[in-house]
Amino acid sequence: MSGGFLGRLFGRDEQGSASDRLVVPSVPTSEDLLASLDRVAEMVSDGAVPGPVASRVRRIDHVVRDTIPRLSRLGAGSPRAYTVMATATNYLPEAIGGYLRLPRQFADNRPVDNGKSSLMVLVDQLDLLAATMDQVFDAVCREDADALVAHGRFLAEKFGSASNGGSLDVGGTVVPPLPPPSAAPSPDAAPAGPQRLQPPSGSGAA
Repeated sequence: MSGGFLGRLFGRDEQGSASDRLVVPSVPTSEDLLASLDRVAEMVSDGAVPGPVASRVRRIDHVVRDTIPRLSRLGAGSPRAYTVMATATNYLPEAIGGYLRLPRQFADNRPVDNGKSSLMVLVDQLDLLAATMDQVFDAVCREDADALVAHGRFLAEKFGSASNGGSLDVGGTVVPPLPPPSAAPSPDAAPAGPQRLQPPSGSGAA
């Protein structure tokens, strides 16, 4: 009895043969995400959407494209990585597609949600996606910035402060920092070395 139930649950017939296997969707690659963004760009090209929509889509597109090469740093199963992938493949194209399926006159003027038109609803959705993508991108870049700061502190502890050049320990011999360069002479300062005497002003030649 339980075998039949499990067989039906996992797509197997009474004899236990796999008639319909569970299919787990594959994780989209970077190329898949970029291709999806290209399709969205085509959807909003040639005046298909109002200017405020097109500009917001471009903003999201740029941030997502900048984030895609850094997705591996977020780790497998990261909610932030999933949000980026879902934005490129689902959230953004679905929002634009839903608007484009409506007649322009209806979408831009007819109230559909608390007095807002479909156009205003779409703009709100795009603003939310843009803010979310900005947060994800900042979080990814912050990790690199923190690593850079930590490396700078390591170098300062090992070699000294950057303000005075520090000292360098090479094979047990401490090399002092280079002395600061001598100040350049002032333009009004007298030139060094022997000078030619000039006759007093007002005196004529003999």
